[in-house]
Amino acid sequence: MAYATVAGLPVAVGLYTAFIPMLVYALLGTSRVLSVSTSATLAILAGTQIALAVPDDDPGRLITATATLTALVGALLLLARVLRLGFLANFISSPVLTGFKAGVGLVIVLDQVPKLLGIHITKQDFFSDLLSIVSHVPESSLITLAVAAAAFLILIGMGRLWAHSPAPLLVVGGSIAVSWYVGLQALGASTVGVIPQGLPTLTLPDMDLAKQLLPGALGIALMSFTETIAAGRAFVRQDDPAIDANRELIATGLGNLGGALLGSMPAGGGTSQTAVVRATGGKSQVASLVTAAVALATMLLLAELLGFLPHATLAAIVIFYSVGLIQPREFLAIRKVRPMEFHWALVAALGVLLFGTLQGIAIAIIVSLISLAYQTARPHVYVLGRKPGTKVLRPLSEEHPNDETFEGLLIVRPAGRIYFLNADYIKEQVIALETQYRPHVVVWDMSAVNDIEYSALQALIEGEKHLGELGVSLWLAGLNPSVLEMVRRAGLDQTLGQERMQIDVNTAIERYLTRDSTQVKAAH
Repeated sequence: MAYATVAGLPVAVGLYTAFIPMLVYALLGTSRVLSVSTSATLAILAGTQIALAVPDDDPGRLITATATLTALVGALLLLARVLRLGFLANFISSPVLTGFKAGVGLVIVLDQVPKLLGIHITKQDFFSDLLSIVSHVPESSLITLAVAAAAFLILIGMGRLWAHSPAPLLVVGGSIAVSWYVGLQALGASTVGVIPQGLPTLTLPDMDLAKQLLPGALGIALMSFTETIAAGRAFVRQDDPAIDANRELIATGLGNLGGALLGSMPAGGGTSQTAVVRATGGKSQVASLVTAAVALATMLLLAELLGFLPHATLAAIVIFYSVGLIQPREFLAIRKVRPMEFHWALVAALGVLLFGTLQGIAIAIIVSLISLAYQTARPHVYVLGRKPGTKVLRPLSEEHPNDETFEGLLIVRPAGRIYFLNADYIKEQVIALETQYRPHVVVWDMSAVNDIEYSALQALIEGEKHLGELGVSLWLAGLNPSVLEMVRRAGLDQTLGQERMQIDVNTAIERYLTRDSTQVKAAH
């Protein structure tokens, strides 16, 4: 219900989302404990897209737009299964996802602050909203602030004293009782109001709205699947079955399609909900079936009571659990290990704050791709030496000053895939090393190269010709089968001959030393 308010939807939509999607996943999903309803990220994304499609807040059209968006998300997840796109779960890198979620967390918190204060602002962008809230603080409702403060005290206090406590349930129940007894709405505290009792009516998608909502649905579907897989894998135990990404696409896709018919918002696996299931001893999808049953019972029996629930209470719950999306320690850990990826995380967070949540997904994907391209475009090229008395080859370093090198022989090891984006960079590094060492023979240890693309192969062929003109011989060693096949198709193996194509670097070294010794004897 709290996440429904994040999306700007009636709280009843939250109950619908905890019913059908939860039920369908329990029957079809591969995780034993994954809780599938919605999350803070999905809620804010859905809310942004629905607000664009239904700017006039017409209640009937709002539900239709929600059902249409959820149906699109379900259809896209099923289409991804047909196309076997389960690998897309890893499409956004972990540091970029950290930044994206931090940005979303800040947006959600700021979005809920007016409800805590009992004020109204005209929403624009993050920083404009922040300034607007600050300017309206003197207009705050004291009774609303008191409700919010009480909710926070209970949530924080019980959270510290009792891990995975039912604090939200106590806060909701207590605030409903106080609201009913005291009459909070009459005192100026906004409440949820009338909630339809019973099952929702059947809602069909609107094809005209579908065209408008499709771009946003693509981003929401990607985020739903990413969160589902991440949460599912995070809670797998040793004796649990493996998470099948393609099966998850079917379960979440059908869950969203089924939920759409009842007007639910886009659904996916949630980390915080699943953590509660594990913490309370949940070992199977019985927990989800019970949750769905309780949601149904609430719709049928408790709707009238829920109408007394203060909006400030829901806002406090949303903020309390959405703050967890902002992980400063994770940013610091990324910075410690990979400073460049720390910068990508910051860019992703700022992208959400500056351009909005839906655009933030596109920025997160683009940043992930740029990060990947940057890393693969600048691979290391190591100069190798041999550990004395062994056949162990390793990069030359100050830690091993006594490693063997061989006069006139330069051994280099490029790492990773060699393709058009990094071919020139590798070539420049090798040329610099050749200038530094001035060898007679250059051995490329290809054991760490898993693939070589056509453009890179052509660059290697041209490099071999250039070296030949300088009187330097190029040898290749340790080619894996796929790279060897490419070299043969290009005819480079014929150019090099058997002598310059060695099975591994140690063989190349022995061949070089033997040849060098033979040449010395011949000279005498």
